[in-house]
Amino acid sequence: MESEPPVTAEQIALWAGAATAVCALGAAVWQAIRAVVRIAGRMDEVVDDWRGQPARPGVPARPGVLERLGRIEERVAAVEYELHPNGGASLRDAVNRVDARTARIVDGGV
Repeated sequence: MESEPPVTAEQIALWAGAATAVCALGAAVWQAIRAVVRIAGRMDEVVDDWRGQPARPGVPARPGVLERLGRIEERVAAVEYELHPNGGASLRDAVNRVDARTARIVDGGV
């Protein structure tokens, strides 16, 4: 019978180095996967905020970004409407009327 040659210290060191390299590579891949999963979770939150969320039991609906921007534009348009004269219905017209009345009072006539 032939006997196998004994394992040398160099072979043990080589296998230990290879095992260490494989473990280090596995750890690096694991860290990369964890980072990708964290970023994907954050991107999912961004998409939810952008699109909005429908109402569900116990939680009110959250409008998306575009819906909120539309509401802001409506409010700005309503404020802008009040800043320009339009024949009597705007805040600008009311200020002009008060100014004219005040000028008449100051000038001595009512």
